[in-house]
Amino acid sequence: MIIYDRNDIKRVDSWKDESIYVLMDFDRTITNVNSEASWGILSKSSLVSPNYVSERQELFDFYRPIEIDENMEDNLKSSYMLEWWEKHINLFIKHKISSDMIDEAVSNIHVMEFRDGAYEFLSKLNKRNIPVIIISAGIGDFVKQFLIKNNCYFDNIHIVSNFLTFENGMATGISGDIIHSLNKNSASIPLSVKQLISGRSNIILFGDVCGDVKMANDEDRENAFKIGFLDINEKGNMESYKMAFDVVCTNNTNYNDLMDEFGVLGRSNDEI
Repeated sequence: MIIYDRNDIKRVDSWKDESIYVLMDFDRTITNVNSEASWGILSKSSLVSPNYVSERQELFDFYRPIEIDENMEDNLKSSYMLEWWEKHINLFIKHKISSDMIDEAVSNIHVMEFRDGAYEFLSKLNKRNIPVIIISAGIGDFVKQFLIKNNCYFDNIHIVSNFLTFENGMATGISGDIIHSLNKNSASIPLSVKQLISGRSNIILFGDVCGDVKMANDEDRENAFKIGFLDINEKGNMESYKMAFDVVCTNNTNYNDLMDEFGVLGRSNDEI
């Protein structure tokens, strides 16, 4: 189901492709709600020890309900999320996760699937020369390889995420500051990508938690066309999502339906 107030989004009808760029979350936004998050890929493989799997699951069981609780105050939730990410990174170090293990896992990703229509949507954006910036709090190595494996790592796609670092083949942490689900914002975007979008003022944003709207700067957020996928705890989170997003999508809404519903998403570059 696609929920929105037509009067609130009339502004997007006049947007030209050359004025648009797209900000997207990855886990359960580009992928579907039943997909494993990129942080969970290793736990679904035979490459890691049972101890890693059980310790990772303990962290997930404690922190995931906090992550999807849209009624918790942001500063408190953000501190929990940073704690969760740090503990998981330390698990990689503790259990000696190697670059070879990462390479093998990414070559056999079978627990992540596109949200229906996502490939077609990303392909259309590429043909329309609209930059797509994926800001993911997941593991960038897996995000990139998933797109490559599915022939979807187009030239217009730029990934901002947590990329692992290695020393002597063993994980030592991530490159740069931790990006978690509450601190994803445009400050993380590399200068080269910022220059690429400098002449574009209209943002289309996709996410699956309310905090994803912060991918857009404060000054840009109000005018951005914000689309949120609400697939978990619909009743408890609906009001929060309606406040955060212009469009709320439930029941694993697919991109084909969104492209049919909104011309700015579904048009071809010869329809401008």
